[in-house]
Amino acid sequence: VKFKDLGLLIVDEEQRFGVTHKEKIKMLRSNVDVLTLTATPIPRTLHMSLIGIRDMSILEEPPQDRLPIQTYVMEYNEELVREAISRELARGGQVYYVYNRVNTIAELSDRIARLVPQARVAFAHGQMREQELERIMYDFINGDIDVLVSTTIIETGLDIPNANTMIIHDADTMGLSQLYQLRGRIGRSSRTSFAFLMYKRDKMLREVAEKRLSAIREFTELGSGFKIAMRDLEIRGAGNLLGAEQHGHMEAVGYDLYCKLLGEAVKEVRGGAEAEENFETSLDADVDAYIPPRYIRGENQRLDIYKRIAEITDEQGHDDMLDELVDRFGEPPRPVQNLLRIALLKALAHRRYLTEVTQKGDEIRFVFYGKAPVNVQAIEPFVRGSRGRMSFRADKAPTLFYSIPKKGGAQKEDVLLLIRELLESLEALIVKPA
Repeated sequence: VKFKDLGLLIVDEEQRFGVTHKEKIKMLRSNVDVLTLTATPIPRTLHMSLIGIRDMSILEEPPQDRLPIQTYVMEYNEELVREAISRELARGGQVYYVYNRVNTIAELSDRIARLVPQARVAFAHGQMREQELERIMYDFINGDIDVLVSTTIIETGLDIPNANTMIIHDADTMGLSQLYQLRGRIGRSSRTSFAFLMYKRDKMLREVAEKRLSAIREFTELGSGFKIAMRDLEIRGAGNLLGAEQHGHMEAVGYDLYCKLLGEAVKEVRGGAEAEENFETSLDADVDAYIPPRYIRGENQRLDIYKRIAEITDEQGHDDMLDELVDRFGEPPRPVQNLLRIALLKALAHRRYLTEVTQKGDEIRFVFYGKAPVNVQAIEPFVRGSRGRMSFRADKAPTLFYSIPKKGGAQKEDVLLLIRELLESLEALIVKPA
């Protein structure tokens, strides 16, 4: 296809397209706007959004009267299959049975027909003749079929409000976004819907498969596609942004440093400004700030959450992280809340060109970066306005000292609030770029 003036590329159901396909279309014109639509962004796309290469909008509000899908992960149990189908038929509903093997799908369909004699059972797969497949789908839509045994061709595009039970055979062999898309075929009415994700009896699941099934069971609330995609990113990794194969650069510098360098490059290109001054900021306050093992049991999960909390840069990031912790692990205890607040305060301190914020007893010390754009004339009136609580010393690095009022002292939990107020007041000392 030769376009006269291609300006916009819209990719719907993005998870079904390969990187090569999308890049090939984009290459038709050097400067084309791209809008990607998907319930579960693939890790590479999600990662590009998180580090700022792409903008991202999230639709979180479900349609009116929709209910979360009750999701169960279990070993295959024929009696439970019979009961689940019978219960759905008893309330006048229909059932999807996902079986992804074309060569034996007819046999399974017969087995289900024998298992639930009162059900009208049919099967569908992508290798059928077009007219036959169309007829079966129309019969299912019209309610002439009770149980549709199908491959994953039903993954997208179907909206049948009367189908509210889904049984997925060998669910451990499917991808996380695929499971989420399949589950999205049910629960499209005001009825309670049920998804049964089954794997072979006595089968030892691989670690990755176990993580996928655990995630799909955990995130059942409506609009949880973004969280599912985040977990998929954790499990599968981000892939390579520079091409279809792994390139040497990322392997040479390491993933974290690669992301940092990439983030700085994105900021520079977007704002046309120089990358931020390269200095670290530390914050040390007399409060308990850690993740207790009883709150997050898995050591790897704890380390991952520590890393992500350390990357908080603004209020929105703090609130999003807090919401995710509540969703995944329940209400965070005080030490975890303190950890989140400290991460946000570090980001605020960094923006004010501070390399160190330290509380020692009744004193808080603010150490500026050597090249900080501080308005020297503003320091004296600033210190004078603190009523004797603030002092300034121009040592190797300019440093402000704040004395915590002795009267009653500051409670441990109040120290972080006090530091925040002081950091906000320090904004007046920084010379903003023209």
